[in-house]
Amino acid sequence: MGLRLKFNLAILAVFAVGFAAAWVALERQFVTSARNEVLQNARIMMASANAVRTYTSQRVGPALAAAPRDHFEPMTVPSYAAQTNFKALTERYPDFTYKEAALNPTNPADRATDWEADFIHAFRNRRGIEELSAERETPTGPVLTLARPITVSSEACLTCHSTPDRAPPALLAQYGSSNGFGWSMGETVAAQIVSVPMAVALETAQRNLHAAMALLAAVFVGVMIVLNVLLHLTVVRPVVRISRLATDVSLGKADAPEFAAGGRDEIGELGRAFTRMRRSLDQAMRMLGA
Repeated sequence: MGLRLKFNLAILAVFAVGFAAAWVALERQFVTSARNEVLQNARIMMASANAVRTYTSQRVGPALAAAPRDHFEPMTVPSYAAQTNFKALTERYPDFTYKEAALNPTNPADRATDWEADFIHAFRNRRGIEELSAERETPTGPVLTLARPITVSSEACLTCHSTPDRAPPALLAQYGSSNGFGWSMGETVAAQIVSVPMAVALETAQRNLHAAMALLAAVFVGVMIVLNVLLHLTVVRPVVRISRLATDVSLGKADAPEFAAGGRDEIGELGRAFTRMRRSLDQAMRMLGA
């Protein structure tokens, strides 16, 4: 096995290990960055929904309540207002969803599915947690879900959700008296749930990973070419010349040229040492012949 092959095999082995380690590390970093980006988008969407809820509870609800009405206006309910406002977004981006899922909602459309109920139960069982996130697979690809608890924190909520006899007659006429009652102060009854698709972010992360690894491979190829050229010019070619001259000298060829040692590196020192050895050998042979 030649010196050049040994050198290239060693460099390839080191590169293979480094390339694999870099792939794993960069993939983890890019995927984490993509997930954080999606999570940030979900938080922005959640903040937008909360802004609608706040505006509805502080402005819309009191304004409509002051007007004489004999029927119930769903738009005065912050949950209804936030979800209705969000539907405008889902018409353009159907994979983005926002829901205020409840275990016992007034509106049956807000009833939590099994996986949504898991978030609500997690908030109930672990007091103090203000946010949970999870990834799940859907027919359209991976989705990141962000959830925050909805806890009864005001007596105003209990007006419509404690017992049917306290609820406005217009609400009972629209939704009935079977759902949305029995809530109590401090109870986590629902969760705000935002779902954001991850497919685009993950595809971008994979493209960035492949581009980074391709650049790394290109740099390695360039380094290998430069190293092989330097190896050939500074090591392999001078060593081959010295080897051939040594062979000629060992065969007694007196007309073998001297090795022209240039430079002050190790190969140059080897060439000069070989030249001194050859001259000493020639001198010793002449002395023996005399």
